[in-house]
Amino acid sequence: MKRVTVSSRSKAINDLLKKAQRENLVIRSPEGREFILAELEGFSREIELTRGNKQLMELLDRRARQTETVPLQEARVRLGLT
Repeated sequence: MKRVTVSSRSKAINDLLKKAQRENLVIRSPEGREFILAELEGFSREIELTRGNKQLMELLDRRARQTETVPLQEARVRLGLT
């Protein structure tokens, strides 16, 4: 991971950093790509709590073992998108 130092003159970025001190942010680019902005210390704690969620970890383990896929058209039908 690369570290980037933000100039004190970068008002928009510094405003986002201040908001990220209060809560984690999802930032969406004009193209629709999403990024997470989170304070490392707080984010590490959130990861720790998530890993401690036994039900979630079991669900993720089950999903990781799945090998079957669903064709896109079938997924659309199942979700009522067609």
